[in-house]
Amino acid sequence: MNTNMKENLKNTGPSFAVFFLFATFFFGFSSCSNDKVANDSEEGVAANQILSEKGSALASWEEAPRTRIMDWVSAVTKEGSTDFIPEADRIAVFDNDGTLWSEQPIYFQVQFAIDEIKRMAPEHPEWKTKAPFKFLLEGDIAGFLASGDKALPSLLAMTHSGMTTDEFDQHVRNWIQTATHPKTGKHYNEMIFQPMLELLDYLRENGFKTFIVSGGGVDFMRVWAEEAYGIPPYQVVGSTGGLSYEMEGDIPVLKKLPELFFNDDKAGKPVGIHRSIGKRPVFAGGNSDGDYEMLQYTMTGEGARFGLYVHHTDSVREVAYDRDSHIGQLNKGLDDAAKYKWMIVDMAKDWKVIYPFELGNE
Repeated sequence: MNTNMKENLKNTGPSFAVFFLFATFFFGFSSCSNDKVANDSEEGVAANQILSEKGSALASWEEAPRTRIMDWVSAVTKEGSTDFIPEADRIAVFDNDGTLWSEQPIYFQVQFAIDEIKRMAPEHPEWKTKAPFKFLLEGDIAGFLASGDKALPSLLAMTHSGMTTDEFDQHVRNWIQTATHPKTGKHYNEMIFQPMLELLDYLRENGFKTFIVSGGGVDFMRVWAEEAYGIPPYQVVGSTGGLSYEMEGDIPVLKKLPELFFNDDKAGKPVGIHRSIGKRPVFAGGNSDGDYEMLQYTMTGEGARFGLYVHHTDSVREVAYDRDSHIGQLNKGLDDAAKYKWMIVDMAKDWKVIYPFELGNE
């Protein structure tokens, strides 16, 4: 990739730039021997073993991490405990990509943008010969990335702006209902993590308010987050683009603009938390160094705190990656886990199942 292209991606903002810097891994994913996807039959065996426990808290978690979480929640919710946290202060925040659902081989919002270009292509026959879109239509992501400084802004402008917020919501809704992952064949909202769903439910049952705090686009996530996680749109914090208030006839609308207004990633996450939530969390979950500052901010507050990192160690049921990954890289989080007393969740060892689809129907 040429220097100008790298600089342009940098200036666009990490949460969007990282999407496309590593999009080439989409096409090499099938050849990665260590990145095997979930085996439905193997998962089914584990799922059958816990079906009888589905009504109990954290049924998909192994005993050690389950006990650690439940002991902490018990301590902070018990009246008279030295660790007691008033219900109004029970704020729990979670990253989305790689923490609540999968993120390999490319961030799912990237795939949405690519699929949107393909959907819109019949209305733009000029794209067949016009860079940068012709590269996407030909499946040449490397060519797209190398096609010039305006490639990324053009893609974002075409798929994430120039329409009303209602129109964008509908595009996302249609995609989440129909698109499937290239390797698992699952709908993307089926690739959410069953243990994390249980954790969200358990925290809410104990008086916690659960928020998403993600580098992904807030408008993208708000469409489906409540159905997937039980987290309403007003409890989703994410990267935001520009908006304008306009009149279409007698109807007021919000139009999406081709600009990055706020990047909710890395050091931006505590800023986003303060702006949107107004309280320092007492519980935080992430999976990469993009979540480091959020977990650090959470754990250094007064009183009892809990931080966890989802460590992608399962090459059979999901994908194994950490320090050397080009998506969801986890270095500082592993190095400083003991310092901040973060719990490292080993997906291969600590989770009985990965996806809720494997739990089947009783």
